[in-house]
Amino acid sequence: MPATTDPATRIAALRRQLDDANYRYHVLDDAEIPDAEYDRLLRELEQLEAAHPELASADSPTRRVGAAPSGAFATVVHALPMLSLGNAFAEDEVADFVRRIEQNLGRKDPLFSVEPKLDGLAISLRYEHGRFVQGATRGDGASGEDVTANLRTIRAIPLQLRGTGWPGVLEVRGEVYMPLAGFKRYNERMLAEGGKVLANPRNGAAGSLRQLDPRITARRPLAFYAYAVGMVEDGALPDTHSATLRQLRGWGFPVSAESRVVSGVDGLLDYYRRIGERRDHLPFDIDGVVYKLDDYAGQREMGFVSRAPRWAIAHKFPAQEQSTVLEAIEVQIGRTGAVTPVARLQPVQVAGVVVTNATLHNADQIARLDVRVGDTVIVRRAGDVIPEIVRVVPGLRAPDAVAWAMPTHCPVCGSEILREEGGVVWRCSGELTCAAQRKEAIGHFASRRAMDIDGLGERYIEDLSDFDYVTSVADLYKLTLDDLLEMKRRGDERAGTIPETVKSGKVATRWAENLIEAIDRSRRTTLERFLFGLGIQRVGESTAKALAHWFGDLELIRHLPWPLFKRVPDIGAEVARSIGHFFDQPGNQQVIDQLLARGVTIGDAHPPSPKLRDGLTLAALLVDLEIPRLTRLRAEQLAAVFPDATALQDAPHHHFISAGLPADTASALAAWLEDADNAKLLTQCGDALARLDALVPAVDAVAVGPLEGKTVVLTGTLSAMTRDEAKARLEALGAKSAGSVSKKTSFVVAGEAAGSKLAKAEELGVEVWDEARLLAFLTEHE
Repeated sequence: MPATTDPATRIAALRRQLDDANYRYHVLDDAEIPDAEYDRLLRELEQLEAAHPELASADSPTRRVGAAPSGAFATVVHALPMLSLGNAFAEDEVADFVRRIEQNLGRKDPLFSVEPKLDGLAISLRYEHGRFVQGATRGDGASGEDVTANLRTIRAIPLQLRGTGWPGVLEVRGEVYMPLAGFKRYNERMLAEGGKVLANPRNGAAGSLRQLDPRITARRPLAFYAYAVGMVEDGALPDTHSATLRQLRGWGFPVSAESRVVSGVDGLLDYYRRIGERRDHLPFDIDGVVYKLDDYAGQREMGFVSRAPRWAIAHKFPAQEQSTVLEAIEVQIGRTGAVTPVARLQPVQVAGVVVTNATLHNADQIARLDVRVGDTVIVRRAGDVIPEIVRVVPGLRAPDAVAWAMPTHCPVCGSEILREEGGVVWRCSGELTCAAQRKEAIGHFASRRAMDIDGLGERYIEDLSDFDYVTSVADLYKLTLDDLLEMKRRGDERAGTIPETVKSGKVATRWAENLIEAIDRSRRTTLERFLFGLGIQRVGESTAKALAHWFGDLELIRHLPWPLFKRVPDIGAEVARSIGHFFDQPGNQQVIDQLLARGVTIGDAHPPSPKLRDGLTLAALLVDLEIPRLTRLRAEQLAAVFPDATALQDAPHHHFISAGLPADTASALAAWLEDADNAKLLTQCGDALARLDALVPAVDAVAVGPLEGKTVVLTGTLSAMTRDEAKARLEALGAKSAGSVSKKTSFVVAGEAAGSKLAKAEELGVEVWDEARLLAFLTEHE
């Protein structure tokens, strides 16, 4: 999950995507995403819902198997639901599956029935007194489509059971599939006849079975394997799954010749490896193997979870792999500035698709793989969707191949590419000037919590950017009414839509006039909103508010070296560096100059907070500079000897020892100062300290608020004001606002319908104010 996406938003997006995939797969027979990608999304959703049970929903795809059947066929309600299986992708997941069964049943190395997992269409066949009477697709698991007429055309499905002893009612579950040889012959015939070829065997089987004309189905090379039973009435089956399969074979059903009975996790994994080795030589497509606890008594004891049996699992195969040559490594800049290395490959077919590009994820992945331009590499379509390089063939490497390094500057805008502190992501630091980030930057700048430009929606941002009316956020303030009307006309032309008003000779202008007015209103803003609107990486609303409160002036903030930002509580080294890198980019500074030149004014500038004064010392600065081996104690020893940064910088090595530093610490400091960039930073910081010292008022010159040092959390709905208004008034009295309740919370303001935060406060014994007490307090301190 992206760092900027909250769990509720991501869960909603996953549900929509999975529901759409279900509809296309089960109803339209037009699979938009492969099964492996569906499985990945479903697993992500399951993990998110497990981590956030308060966001669970009865209609989530995790509670379902598929989608509702199409209206083209009659609906059949399954007497017993046709549930799907949970998936395993790694051996440790299989081991966990076996371990749970062993613990629940108190048995070591239980027996499992194992078989290949065919890539076809699941169906249920109903027999009454030995005669085939009805067949249905799985559908949503509870009900499917009546495809009896089409199933009768498949010769592998017996119309009358053989032998004796079958129950009065027997439901047999299995898979309709298209053998590879038949698929190949069918497509060769279609090409010769000028007909439509099938995309792959799985789609061919599904589409064939859902033809409204059974005569079309009869011409398709379909086959069937039985793998389970559903309802059984007036009769009995053996006590194990493997014996039931043998019984079904005796009654005339085809059962996979690859079915086996194995013992424990070692038996499962050995079977998986052996089938995997033979996968390319099997007469049908498979995407894994299925493990089922063999005895039915154990199955009943294990039971089910919401959407799958606990006694069975599908162990999926990894995507197919091929080798090719890496011709180049390029970097792409995303909408948020994230840098993604991309491999350019000699074209190669992987899992039926020609692959020319593959993701390398990040620089760390490239280093782990030690992949170099010119290497022969193994490419895999991860999840059968996203091609990726999984390993290098080192024996084929050219002697002159060199290790790859991340470019130092953005290929789009030329700004520095910087690595996130402690992370794997690299980003372009030209947030305001990079064309790749332009739309994201404009959308954020105009958002309600930032500059609040009402009416500047996503479509207008797309068109303004695509047609080059706006190349940075500063260009918003030079837009004219004619610009907006022309942009709208060009956008409508590109979309192929002409409004009725235009057709009738009229041009609507009110929307453009409103947008120009909204842009004009945003020219006067607060420092907090302006800083947040710049889109500085890691600077959210609370950090922007803290910067505005502690430093008070844009001109001061935009020219401070990064270590000084650590003087603000809750701003650590990573955030401070991010702020400093942003203001270090000439392009970002140029856009700020343009914003100010085009009439953007900040109405709440004020002197820096007097609380800064205690941190305006050389010792504090040396600690913030993160000089190797230099602890706070050693920094204070230096500050006691050297009056300022300049004196420290000019001092010879032995003076550091004279100041009390151990030899290794003195050597580390001297080595740090020998670096020209470090020396320059120290000089800048020393100058900034002097500048701040002249600007920061004395502590006793400013009254301390009654809530100074208090942390407050607001929850629920207030009637007299919004929560934002209440928070602003409390912060004006010295309080710090927090989003969650902890032992450090001073008090919680609880309005109507207060939820989990109120409960947490009561659990921790945190003081709770109602709205009446809040209003009384605010009135008292007006």
